[in-house]
Amino acid sequence: MDFEPRYTPEQEQFRREVREWLERNVPQDIVHPADPADLTWEQYQMRRDLGRKLGARGWLWPTAPAEFGGGGLDVDHSVVIEEEIDAYGLTIPPYYDSGGRLGGASIMVWGTQEQKEFFLPQIFTGAVRTWQLLSEPEAGSDLANVKTQAILDGDEYVINGQKIFVGSGLGCDYMWTITVTDPEAGRHENLGWFMIPADLPGITVQPMDLLISGGESGAGSGIKNTVFFDNVRVPAFNLIGGENQGWKVATTHLELEHGTGGRIARNWLVDRLFEHCRTSTRRGEPMTKDPDVRDRLIDVYIEAEIVRLLNLRNYWMRHSGADITYEGPQASYLRKTAGLRMAGAMLDILGPSGLTFDDELGAVEGHMEAHARAGIVAIHPGGTTDIQKVIMARRIGIGREVRERAGALS
Repeated sequence: MDFEPRYTPEQEQFRREVREWLERNVPQDIVHPADPADLTWEQYQMRRDLGRKLGARGWLWPTAPAEFGGGGLDVDHSVVIEEEIDAYGLTIPPYYDSGGRLGGASIMVWGTQEQKEFFLPQIFTGAVRTWQLLSEPEAGSDLANVKTQAILDGDEYVINGQKIFVGSGLGCDYMWTITVTDPEAGRHENLGWFMIPADLPGITVQPMDLLISGGESGAGSGIKNTVFFDNVRVPAFNLIGGENQGWKVATTHLELEHGTGGRIARNWLVDRLFEHCRTSTRRGEPMTKDPDVRDRLIDVYIEAEIVRLLNLRNYWMRHSGADITYEGPQASYLRKTAGLRMAGAMLDILGPSGLTFDDELGAVEGHMEAHARAGIVAIHPGGTTDIQKVIMARRIGIGREVRERAGALS
């Protein structure tokens, strides 16, 4: 059975336009380091520059409203853009921008008109890059347990506290974060979300040097940081959704982070694995002649395709306004667990070269070693596998009389 989408003549014409533009504008010397921590400042700036060029055409956030700097395009055209840039090993946006992706969507739903007009064009045109700051020493999967406080003082909030496991390297322009805005209020009724300029006095970013977690190759997301807030004064205008209304904003943020946003990209590492096995020999024969290797390659391919198709489904549902229930955490859970299984299968196929981070000795220039680390780490961020199972159960009504509704996306 063929699950691939079908394209209209209009889409194919648009594809030619996108392909020609990318051929002219994607730098030929852009590279994809095996370890995201190795992304250089020059390579990062290439991605930022490409992002601004995409933003000028409305292709950086294709489905976002044109009035706020997006493309105003429908899902049929945005899919084409995502597919074409994926051929270069890049994503939309072509740099790590988790806070922009999640914060921008949340501002679209919960921000005032003035906030939308101020923040969204900066995000959607690529003028700024934003980190998301969620986890704390006492809050990770239990996000409502955050302790960082934002106390109103006149027309500003004074923020004190710390956030941990914050990606990525090379800095950011804004920080999208959740805080306690009323220490006396009850759980879920005491929170607020802020968009905070990263250069405000009192903000300290400290790299977690012993924690290089792996991540999106080439995006610089492998580096993690601790961010400290010491009497940081933030304009009240930067509070999104209203005081003590942070949990409703979180429903949108977390809905997307837990898999509803979907992804278009193919797992190019699987293609590289197949090519490696075709061109590398073992006992005088190409590795693909080994029946055990062939069996494990099939396992890897099937897992990758199932994850890709579920993500493609979610991308369409998210951008076409379809009703969403359990689909986000379902895809997220499978992506996390399949990634771990695939990492094991790759090590079975490759042996020691799959654990070697070396351009010559490591399989696929060390990318396989990076994937092995990332496969272990990836079951935690964005909601652990156990959290995804809990959300799925609530959405389909297990153990509850009333099913949990998905977070608001519009």
